[in-house]
Amino acid sequence: MNGSADSDAAAPPNDQAAEQAALGAMLLSSDAITEVTATLALSDYYRPAHATIHSTIIAMHAAGLPVDPITVAAHLREAGDLNRVGGASYLHTLVQATPTAANGSYYAEIVADMAKQRRLIETGVRLITHGREGATGAEDIAARATAELATLGGAERWPDPIPLGTHAGLPVFPVSTLTPWVAEHVSAVAEFTQTPPDLAATMALAALATAAGGRVQVEIRPGWREQSNLYLVCAMPPASRKSDVFAAMTEPIYDVERQLQEESRARIVEAETEKEAALAEAEALMAKARKPGSTVDRTALVAEASAAKLLAEGIHVPPRPRLTVSGDITPEPLAQQLAVHRCLAALSPEGDLFDIIAGRYSAKPNLGVFLQAHKGERLQTDRITREQPSVDKPALTIGITPQPAVLQDLASTPGARDRGLLARFLYALPPSNLGYRKTRTTPVPRPVAQTYYARLTQLLHALYALPEPVTVPLTHSADRAVEGLQDEIETSLRPDRPLAHLPDWAGKVVGHTARVALLLHLADRATTDRWGHPVEETTVHRAAEITNYFTQHALAVFDLIASDPATDAAHVILDWLRRPKTDGTWRTTIKRRDAVAASRRFRTVAQVEPALVLLEAHGFLRTDVTPRTGRAGQPASATYRVHPSLREGSTDAS
Repeated sequence: MNGSADSDAAAPPNDQAAEQAALGAMLLSSDAITEVTATLALSDYYRPAHATIHSTIIAMHAAGLPVDPITVAAHLREAGDLNRVGGASYLHTLVQATPTAANGSYYAEIVADMAKQRRLIETGVRLITHGREGATGAEDIAARATAELATLGGAERWPDPIPLGTHAGLPVFPVSTLTPWVAEHVSAVAEFTQTPPDLAATMALAALATAAGGRVQVEIRPGWREQSNLYLVCAMPPASRKSDVFAAMTEPIYDVERQLQEESRARIVEAETEKEAALAEAEALMAKARKPGSTVDRTALVAEASAAKLLAEGIHVPPRPRLTVSGDITPEPLAQQLAVHRCLAALSPEGDLFDIIAGRYSAKPNLGVFLQAHKGERLQTDRITREQPSVDKPALTIGITPQPAVLQDLASTPGARDRGLLARFLYALPPSNLGYRKTRTTPVPRPVAQTYYARLTQLLHALYALPEPVTVPLTHSADRAVEGLQDEIETSLRPDRPLAHLPDWAGKVVGHTARVALLLHLADRATTDRWGHPVEETTVHRAAEITNYFTQHALAVFDLIASDPATDAAHVILDWLRRPKTDGTWRTTIKRRDAVAASRRFRTVAQVEPALVLLEAHGFLRTDVTPRTGRAGQPASATYRVHPSLREGSTDAS
């Protein structure tokens, strides 16, 4: 791998073979990913396609996703970059071009050296241009040359850190995990509207949960059941075409609701007429009983009137069928509607529901109905109805697409975090395509739209007609898969792990996974009568991939709304790192115990570990390779290198 691999002798220094080998090593080994990214920045690649592949790999690795040619190809395909980088076959070419993954750092050094040579040449050209133009004096040119050459002289280059409150490289919704008839429609709608697939996929799950929520439940193992309703939110800025996507994904729901109402109208009118006639007969008998005169047998008339009234009360007038409620319904009417219908969905392309939850129309927030209707806990209140003072196993589905700022308002609602409301939502925070959207796009193919409409309609009708809720079990292997997820989540809650500051949200991830698995199971069998069969292991794995996506986005959302102590602690540590030490020097490295000294609020290392993990994820810190202590199994305390910009106090992390 000597010199340039480009056949053009005039090309800048580059080594294509080394670039391919570095990427191939990353595709073969997770250790190589760490080694290569410690040496290479995206700007070091000569071929832009290689930088795209590198960026995808590190984003997937940071999200905890498996990295290999097949998974990376799928990720690139979903992002629309696969053909641009050479197709799936090129990823296999990268692997074949790698002699051994163990030499990943060596290949990376070759690529970095070539990049340094290119920057030296670019620097020389710029300095020559300045000299010829005479725009600045010789001293200024010399000073500039000294500064630029010093930058290129071997000092480690750090990319700009990501400000706290924003996240780069959040995963794209794994559309391929959805049932094909759902996935195809999601992809087609996303392409037509030029929106991230996350938006359509989130509303697709909301549509499935509308059909199944409360009508079907999943039994993970004896004593542990989960309903199939979900609370879903996909936050995007204005002008993101949320309403268009919302309409495309929910149209069958409202059509089925109107159809059910039309079909029931005659039955309702008949029952109302029968009831009114029975009440009128009872009232007529009572009117006779009230007439004066000894010829009237009042006792017999009262008995007949009572019997007629009892008959009238026994006539059931079926309610007007409903699948949905408006997105601006207040808690009291929602409780009343749940008392009548039990299973409902609050769907809206706006964030009005969050305003309602926050107490826009009341002196204080009323969270009870939203808390109980997620879990299916008994809902009891004097304000429901006199006829039905309680609701057994209510099931509310929420699917909304508000602006990100609305999430911050919800987080500030008293009790929203402490009582567990925020923990009940699955969050998506995709980037906006504004400024990058194509003007002319391909409409959703008619067969794709028709299949989605027909199968969702069939599922809505079939599940609405169930006389009683149905329980679907897991296979034995699926149960074991859920057990494995429980172990993973438990580990992630340790003090130094990513979910340590979100125990309330993380504590519901496995239950949410079971719910999503049930929805996938039902969608897979929408055209058959086999959806009562046990949920399989592969379905649980697909659901786990989806909830892993939501986990990464939840971390970003809770960072955005600053409702977790890790973000606050990270800001404190950043302020401390921006201040020089008492001797006027700057901190270039720290250990965890050093960070405890940043504020009196910290008492133990465990209190700062989540904040240090967050700062490392945002690029403010880098962990040095931890050496061994000499005692078996005892690594030394991690050392963090500090981003050079913090020594200047110039990085905005707010």
